[in-house]
Amino acid sequence: MQLTNIQKLTGQIELLSGLHIGSGNTEIHIGGTDNPVITNPITQQPYIPGSSIKGKMRSLLEWQLGVVGQTEGQPLSFKHLKKLDSKILDKAKALIKLFGGAPDGDIAQELLAEIGPSRLAFWDCSLDPEWVKKMDEKNLLLTEVKMENTIDRIKGTAEHPRNTERVPATAKFDFNLTIRVHDHEDLTDTLLVGLKLLEYTGLGGSGSRGYGKIAFRDLKLDGQDFQVKLDQLKLEEAV
Repeated sequence: MQLTNIQKLTGQIELLSGLHIGSGNTEIHIGGTDNPVITNPITQQPYIPGSSIKGKMRSLLEWQLGVVGQTEGQPLSFKHLKKLDSKILDKAKALIKLFGGAPDGDIAQELLAEIGPSRLAFWDCSLDPEWVKKMDEKNLLLTEVKMENTIDRIKGTAEHPRNTERVPATAKFDFNLTIRVHDHEDLTDTLLVGLKLLEYTGLGGSGSRGYGKIAFRDLKLDGQDFQVKLDQLKLEEAV
């Protein structure tokens, strides 16, 4: 197996609805929110962790392939391949090639050599400087606080109010990932499906309540237009 290229996919993620990716901060400060977003500790600006994109895309592709039952909810890995139907085995191997897997001692060396190292590297997505500049010019904050509560079905009254910090719709993040190419392989079809599934299902928390709907914009693979391929991918081809 030979590393023959490293491709770079660039573009932007545009928020079509407010996005919440939590910071994990368990402290509630006076005047603060119950559920803050993750921010860069230096700039204090919100960002999208590459791990969030990778984890969500991998999960969606595994559901799309229909292997979650066989893996008992664990990420697809080498040990699960022997359980899979031969009809989907090649696609399962492609997922492990892209996202990686944890081999154990019983894995044949031939299989390890065939799949090799993980190909995708997801980078953290910072806010687009132009969007930040527009917000500064309008004296607007980079996040919003959304109030929510539950409704007593009998009394019709609001209970348990809470507030959640979100990055508002229209925000744009710079997106990029790299793809290691071995022996001139092409795994971009699987990557395209993953990107489309992310557009359908969103990022971050509370997707069932309308949070986190996204669209990829101006995608380029090694400087060549990649956006048109994503836009032309049909729903029935991605699920």
